[in-house]
Amino acid sequence: MRPILELLEKQGGAIWSLSPGDSVYNALEMLADCNVGALMVMDGDKLVGVFSERDYTRKIALAGRSSKDTQVKDIMTAQVLTVTPKTSTDDCMALMSQNKIRHLPVVDGSKVVGMVSIRDLMDNIIQDRELTITQLQNYIAS
Repeated sequence: MRPILELLEKQGGAIWSLSPGDSVYNALEMLADCNVGALMVMDGDKLVGVFSERDYTRKIALAGRSSKDTQVKDIMTAQVLTVTPKTSTDDCMALMSQNKIRHLPVVDGSKVVGMVSIRDLMDNIIQDRELTITQLQNYIAS
């Protein structure tokens, strides 16, 4: 049960965000450019929401709205669950599972330090399991 900070450090500390007044179209371009599924919505240094592919598909594409004429603030998820850098990866996974979400911003006090995805956590679990298997194989072979 390592803290999520270790996972963030491996990612290199990139924080991808956009402003509430940005168009949804620009947000989609940024998702594609960054190769991510969600972006934090920041008003200055303050986290005010998360914009995800899911927000787009449900609130723009299926509703027949225009992504060029709609602002991020109109469709973002405003009630955002966050974790601290000390939160364990297991607790993050449980929180995501219980709330059926795929992204968690990591906040230290009022400072945003990053965001983790369910994929980040799954990759971490797989890496840990592979290490454990290798160690067990080496133990058995010795």
